[in-house]
Amino acid sequence: MKVVIQRVTQASVTVESEKIASIQSGLLILLGIVHEDTEDDIKWLSNKVVNLRVFADENGIMNKSLIDVNGDVIVVSQFTLHASTKKGNRPSYIQAAKPDVAIPLYESFVKQLENNLDKPVQTGRFGADMKVDLLNDGPVTIIIDTKNKE
Repeated sequence: MKVVIQRVTQASVTVESEKIASIQSGLLILLGIVHEDTEDDIKWLSNKVVNLRVFADENGIMNKSLIDVNGDVIVVSQFTLHASTKKGNRPSYIQAAKPDVAIPLYESFVKQLENNLDKPVQTGRFGADMKVDLLNDGPVTIIIDTKNKE
């Protein structure tokens, strides 16, 4: 699993002119899934996300987590995170999991985040053409790959 995490002061997702998700302060998470991903990846990644200290404390230092600030979350599936650009100019998405594998893992990741945060997590719509609007705060953008735990 690979995520791009963006700290936001607001974010929303629109599908076919309908706003389906909207948050204020929190994280917008773009999630890419490969066939090899497992429930272990979900547990590790969701724990990492909710405890990542990317929010400012009273001294303006990034020292608080999503849990500490009671921030909100939107998770958007994004298979293009696993694009291979090694050959030519057309990205290959062969590594990205097909919907029959990706959808259950995507839903499980969202559920695990909800359990960790003890509140609902908003989502995009899997496979839809989505318009994602955000106001990146900082900007703070972090990439995490469960296959490369640095």
